[in-house]
Amino acid sequence: MAPGTGKTVALFATCINDTMFPGTPIAVVKVLERLGCKVVFPKEQTCCGQMLTNTGYFKEAVPTVKSYVRAFEDYDYVVGPSGSCIGAVRHQHPMLAEHVGDKSLKAASEELVKRTYDFTEFLVDVLGLTDVGAYFPHRVTYHPTCHSVRVAHVGDRPYKLLKAVRGIDLVPLPDSDQCCGFGGTFCVKNSDVSVAMGADKARNVMSTGAEYLVTGDNACLMHIGGIMHRMNMGVKTIHLAEILAHTEEAAA
Repeated sequence: MAPGTGKTVALFATCINDTMFPGTPIAVVKVLERLGCKVVFPKEQTCCGQMLTNTGYFKEAVPTVKSYVRAFEDYDYVVGPSGSCIGAVRHQHPMLAEHVGDKSLKAASEELVKRTYDFTEFLVDVLGLTDVGAYFPHRVTYHPTCHSVRVAHVGDRPYKLLKAVRGIDLVPLPDSDQCCGFGGTFCVKNSDVSVAMGADKARNVMSTGAEYLVTGDNACLMHIGGIMHRMNMGVKTIHLAEILAHTEEAAA
């Protein structure tokens, strides 16, 4: 019996994936269904409100908390392919509800936080897997994004999943713990600093000889990838979920 048999998972696609990188949530669905999960997509879902919250618009961000609770409260598991957005849900939603003095919303958000997982957490912690049957015969380096590490606390779960991929050549990224410079609105307000940080990250990627740069957050991947493209580095970018969705059968 597949590890996910009997588990219904609500997919939290996130804004950037839904609008700019739809291949990522599709890959999440492929992996979860391959592992026996039933995946549903609540159409009521909207933005997690992270950008509003980070910019100081606490009151204006509260409706996004209410929307999240309405969309996902009936599901045992909520899974999203973004450490940044998952981290925002866990840490910002209860804080926002408390800020406006809505005790019932705070209780509901705190309860839902317990069932909200980053994609890698769900695979490793809930399904108990590191080998998900993936095959990706390429040289790859991994950038652990700031929010996934420091806010969502995904730890080494992405590495465990990548190391179990058949055919992969996983090489370490120098200064991997350094920020890429995206930082949401930081890249707009401090564009020169953001680009300089991204260029440092891109040069480190290039030094590995990797064909692909992989992360668990497409916003950071977009930032680094754009810089690498402008520098004509020839390195491709890919979300972790898309690597895990590849199988040897599909490649044949």
